[in-house]
Amino acid sequence: MSSTTVSAPMRRRSRWLRPERVKEATLLGIIAISVVVFGFLVDGYLSGRFFNRVATSVVIVAILAAAQSLVIVSRNIDLSVGSIVGVAAYLTGDFLASNTAAGPIVAMGVAMLVGAVLGSLNGVLVAYGRVPAIIVTLGTLALFRTMLGLYSGGANIIAGSLPGWVLQFNQLTVVGVGGFDLRLVFLIIVGVVLVLQWVLGRMRAGRRLYAIGSNPDAAAQAGLAVPRLVLFSFIGSGALAGLAGFMFMARAGTISATAGSGLELESVAAAVVGGVSIFGGSGTMVGAFLGALLIDTLELSLVRVPEVSEFWRDAALGVLILAAVVLDAALQKRFTRRWSAEARQMTGDETRNSLGVREVVEGGTADA
Repeated sequence: MSSTTVSAPMRRRSRWLRPERVKEATLLGIIAISVVVFGFLVDGYLSGRFFNRVATSVVIVAILAAAQSLVIVSRNIDLSVGSIVGVAAYLTGDFLASNTAAGPIVAMGVAMLVGAVLGSLNGVLVAYGRVPAIIVTLGTLALFRTMLGLYSGGANIIAGSLPGWVLQFNQLTVVGVGGFDLRLVFLIIVGVVLVLQWVLGRMRAGRRLYAIGSNPDAAAQAGLAVPRLVLFSFIGSGALAGLAGFMFMARAGTISATAGSGLELESVAAAVVGGVSIFGGSGTMVGAFLGALLIDTLELSLVRVPEVSEFWRDAALGVLILAAVVLDAALQKRFTRRWSAEARQMTGDETRNSLGVREVVEGGTADA
């Protein structure tokens, strides 16, 4: 009985005190500390204007961090998301320029369809062609960008050719209090993150992605459809990159063939800083979102400090990535030791209980 009463709370505590939760709590703490520090350094920092700017600008990187996390947890990577953003933004803008009566839902659908098609190409090559993801997506990064250049012919899509709602979309406010506006685009990404968090944490397909990332060979031997799940993860990543392309179009208005360049590195940085292990098998969508929020907050904050040059802003991002990798390794090592100790304790308790039961049974038999 004592074993049950001791081990049950231990199991509950272990379920909640996991590396992912520690990383998320750490990120929230760092964000809070950063806001307080910059609040002292920058005049007018804690204002509704700055809050609204962060809530609007973080959307694209946060969506791409979620897209990147989908493939990273399966021990892959997608370096083509920036190019997919550019292709989806340009083709969606071209579609809207020819179909001005189309609304935002239709435009989102077009952008996500374009992204899913491009993502499926990556997925087929990685899952069924067995080509390493970093090689495939590095190649499609250049391929998609070249295709966009050829399609556009160097011409830009200008804001004047798009429906009027496009440039107003980023400014749509659901609730506003004292200059602090809760924008629709921010609510969309929060909804996307929560849905994906539930899919990965609760649905069978999501848990299987973690299993593949932890040990692909063992997952295949256990009968999991590894190629199909990897393909779906790339399709999902592409669809999310397409959604980011729609957001890019709505924010920029004018779209060129270079749209989305460099976003692939920011997405990887946000996911890694958010605690998604680059080795696969662990990480959360909430963590990736917090990673994107931290990076965007620091970038927008450092811009307002004149003494900090652009060089040091990039250096700060590099330090963040390195710190995230070191923290991930340290937490994994510590929790592995903790779980091993708990497992040994629970095994010892069960062994002692079984021996006690055997002694009682043997003693009763001898008395009889």
